[in-house]
Amino acid sequence: MDGDPAVEPELDSFSLTFPLPYRVAFIVVLAVWGWGFNLHYLYLLGIDVPSLIRYPGRPSTHHPPHHRSVYRLATVLSSIFGFSLLVFWLFTRRNPDLVLAWDWLPLTYLFVLLAFFAIPLPRTTGLPPLGGIAEAKDGKFGDILLADVLTSYAKVLGDLYVALCMFFRTDGSATARPDRGCGGTVMVPVILAIPSLIRLRQCVIEYGRVRRGPIRESTGWGGQHLANALKYSTAFPVVLLSALQRNWAPESTAIYRLWVLACTINSFYSFYWDVAKDWDLTLFDGVRARNNPEHAFGLRRTLRLGPPGLYYGVIALDLVLRCTWSLKLSPHLDRIADFESSIFIVELLEVMRRWIWIFFRVETEWIRNNSQPIGLGINDILLNDYQGKYEDED
Repeated sequence: MDGDPAVEPELDSFSLTFPLPYRVAFIVVLAVWGWGFNLHYLYLLGIDVPSLIRYPGRPSTHHPPHHRSVYRLATVLSSIFGFSLLVFWLFTRRNPDLVLAWDWLPLTYLFVLLAFFAIPLPRTTGLPPLGGIAEAKDGKFGDILLADVLTSYAKVLGDLYVALCMFFRTDGSATARPDRGCGGTVMVPVILAIPSLIRLRQCVIEYGRVRRGPIRESTGWGGQHLANALKYSTAFPVVLLSALQRNWAPESTAIYRLWVLACTINSFYSFYWDVAKDWDLTLFDGVRARNNPEHAFGLRRTLRLGPPGLYYGVIALDLVLRCTWSLKLSPHLDRIADFESSIFIVELLEVMRRWIWIFFRVETEWIRNNSQPIGLGINDILLNDYQGKYEDED
């Protein structure tokens, strides 16, 4: 089973039970639950996420906290999803012909799901708006957070396009065995690259702001923004080389080796940035910073989420899953994995990695904004310093 519909047009067992549109919807609903858990746990730790993303607070204590509103939305979406999937199973009974004929049902749920996010729900979801990038005082962190999350859903967006492409194709079906060659020559690689392009653009905008502003020693010349932009640009060779290998030179050893090199650079650069810049840990700093007696080796003085062991475990997990993430950028992932279930697991692992990343990224932002002048650690800074030194590190 090689994943190519031209070779094996019949439905695989996993797609008979869990067709591609439902898999896309499941991951999106899971993301809503994950955001609710992020808000809830950080709320219990005293970290006010809505204030960090400049989201309107609750008008009174009688209103439920933001995480409860997200849970309610997730419950509604999950209930509709469960009902739709149950009806699909009852009427198709894993019969290939019926599975193909009932493709309108999961697509209907996808459109319902998109409608929920298209309708403005500013006082229920707590989700930051998607757009450019605001000034720091107007919610810049929220824009960055959402754009970073989108990079982890690049493959999911690609699968959504594939499902729609198969549905509108003559004699096609959205619940057929996924044909990732449908629009895959150009459109799927472009969709995979768009989230990284959005984030790269934000970094360039920030660099321009620094260059136009007054030159001060605390702000620097904006080099961190260019380095961050370079990190996101490393995703493009992965997408491009993968598309070349899939569509034009499937047997080329040279392109394959370049693709592996591009994946390696993207994975390790992104991992370094997670640890050193997004989480402000000292693992990659100098010897004195790493071994500072005021904090555990390679970490920092203020740890809000748990003991040092938790941070070491997350660092190791992030390294492993970052490598998986590079594979997920590949439009020819179905030729790397033997089963549709394997592709689905890879996408779930990236969602889990990003969910964990949010906890530590928000914690870091909270520390940057709430450090005290007494007893500061190696990575703790004053609030007035944050507007300069650390504004360049997002």
